[in-house]
Amino acid sequence: IWMHPSFLFCVAVMAVSMAHPHLTPLSSEMINSINKANTTWTAGHNFQNVDLSYVKGLCGTILNGPKLPEVVHDTEGTKLPDSFDPRQQWPNCPTLQQIRDQGSCGSCWAFGAVEAISDRLCIQSNGKISLEISAEDLLSCCDECGMGCFGGFPSAAWEFWTNQGIVTGGLYNSSVGCRPYTIASCEHHVNGTRPPCQGEVQTPQCVQQCIDGYSLSYPKDKHFGKRSYSIPSQQEQIMTELFKNGPVEAAFSVYEDFLLYKTGVYQHVKGEMLGGHAIKILGWGEENGTPYWLAANSWNSDWGDKGFFKIRRGNDECGIESEMVAGTPLI
Repeated sequence: IWMHPSFLFCVAVMAVSMAHPHLTPLSSEMINSINKANTTWTAGHNFQNVDLSYVKGLCGTILNGPKLPEVVHDTEGTKLPDSFDPRQQWPNCPTLQQIRDQGSCGSCWAFGAVEAISDRLCIQSNGKISLEISAEDLLSCCDECGMGCFGGFPSAAWEFWTNQGIVTGGLYNSSVGCRPYTIASCEHHVNGTRPPCQGEVQTPQCVQQCIDGYSLSYPKDKHFGKRSYSIPSQQEQIMTELFKNGPVEAAFSVYEDFLLYKTGVYQHVKGEMLGGHAIKILGWGEENGTPYWLAANSWNSDWGDKGFFKIRRGNDECGIESEMVAGTPLI
C-alpha cells in the first residue's frame, strides 16, 4: 500500500515523541526521570508554585559577550591539590561562606562579580579587609553592563569595578555597608517564610549616596580593581587562578534540569535551555570518580545544597569553562 511521505513522517515523529515525552519542567515526573537516569547527581524540588517565566528571569546573563584580555599562568612546577575548598584555606574570610539572594531580578551577572570581588579583597589583604561589595551599586549604576534586572555581561561588571569602583552593601534588609540590596528575597522554595515570588522587578535607581547612619560618604566608600581579565578555558589555568587568587565568576547555560539540583555533581541530563546564568566558582574536587567545580549560586540558601552546587569539571559542561572572569583588587 502506498502511503504519502508526509503521513509516514508524522507517524515517525509521533513514535519519537512518545519514546521521549517532554517532561513538564519543575515537575515530580522530571525529578523521577532524572533520578532514574542514575547519573552523578540527585534531583529534588527547589521551586514550587512558580512560573517557568519567573525562573527564566533569574537567568540574566548574556552569553558570548565582549571578552576581557586573558591572563595566562605559568603552570610549570605548580603542584595543585586533588581538591581545593577556599572556605577551609581562608577561614577568616566570611564572605566565602555566604550565599546571597538576587530576588526577582536577573542580576546574577552582578552577584557573581561582587561575591568574587568581596572574597578576593579579603584573601589578597590576608584577611585585613572583610567587606561585602554591593550588588545594588553595580546593578543600578553600571549602564554599560547591559539591562540591569533584565540581563548583563559579567566582563563589563569587572571592568566597571576597575574603572568606576563599587561601594559596599550587604543583603536585603541588612543595613550593612553603604548600599545594601533593596530587592526583597522571595519564596520560590518549598514551604518557606518569605513572600511569594512575583514577576521581574524594575532595576533599582543609581543612588550615589550611602544609607542613613553609614559612616563614610559614597565616594569615600568606593573600592576599585587594579585590572580585570578573562581566564583561559583550560582546567589547569582555572585551577591555578582559584588556588592563587581566589574565586572567579563564571557564566553557563541553564537547562530545565539544573533547577532541580539537590546534591552530587551536576551535568545536563534533560530539558530545554532556559538562558545564561552567572555564578561564583570557588574550588574543585572529585566525587565518586567525577571531577567537579565547587560553585555558589545566588538563589538563596534553600536552593540546591544549601545554596552551593557542584558541576562537572574538565568537559566544559554547559559552557561553564569558557566564560570565566576575574580581577585583582586595588588594596
